[in-house]
Amino acid sequence: DSPVPLPGDGDLLVRNRFVGINASDINYSAGRYDASVKPPFDIGFEGVGEVVALGLSASADYTVGQAVAYVKAGAFAEYTVVPAKQAVPLPSVKPEFLTLMVSGATAYISLKELGELSEGKKILVTAAAGGTGQFAVQLAKKAKCHVIGTCSSDEKGGFLKSIGCDRTINYKTENVESVLRKDYPEGVDVVYESVGGKMFDLALNSLATKGCLIIIGFIAGYQNPTGLQPIKAELLPAKLLKKSASIRGFFLNHYLSEYKMALKHLLEMYERGDLVCEVDFGDMSPEGKFTGLESVFRAVDYMYMGKNTGKIVVE
Repeated sequence: DSPVPLPGDGDLLVRNRFVGINASDINYSAGRYDASVKPPFDIGFEGVGEVVALGLSASADYTVGQAVAYVKAGAFAEYTVVPAKQAVPLPSVKPEFLTLMVSGATAYISLKELGELSEGKKILVTAAAGGTGQFAVQLAKKAKCHVIGTCSSDEKGGFLKSIGCDRTINYKTENVESVLRKDYPEGVDVVYESVGGKMFDLALNSLATKGCLIIIGFIAGYQNPTGLQPIKAELLPAKLLKKSASIRGFFLNHYLSEYKMALKHLLEMYERGDLVCEVDFGDMSPEGKFTGLESVFRAVDYMYMGKNTGKIVVE
């Protein structure tokens, strides 16, 4: 235990009600994002809660009791001090809003800036039923694309169909490579890739001429010492040249100038009922719902086992 922190002049003290679990949590805690950060340090990137105290300057825009969300290191705590300029005012404290902060914004900005979506394009989303995949599927459908989504169970496939996915591939029961070769012989125009390893190789091979593969993560390798799984990199230049294809990396921190507008659009879509924000509290996990800080480690394990449908959230 530690004392409840005090907000500075331009800060809010937020009592966290819901915090999000991201694949990048393990990279940050392993020092892969910033090797200069040494333990002990705060972890957890996003939270939703209410303002319980605030500095004088912050009171110009916020009041005690107001619902807010934020993206800032240190969310895995009961109370977090958040600079007022980094907070996002919300109509209420709901876990669905949390899904948009990192996962939704990543899908929105990357597909808008790098995907060049247009009607009729074929989009492959790996880990499509996950926290960010669910938004990639829906946003691509809103752009009138044909969407293919990989997943690990028929239940997840059912969820994907419910949000508009045209073709689901359960990689536990179907051969992804064979399905793509048979059903999409000309390839796919855009890949939204978050798995890495063998799935990356399959996705790369599935690209159409002038296709683009967007890397937003590689969760299959995050638990390895290097954070990576082997890929057939020696063949990469030839494969890209042969198809005039491209690979683009996307890291949300490099697109902060687009973040505010992206989040505004996502919040409006959700409020209108035009966007499903699936939340997984771990109710089906062996030890039950993720409640309390002591369950954060279980939630991270749950994510790496690939059990979740939608965004994993701890209450």
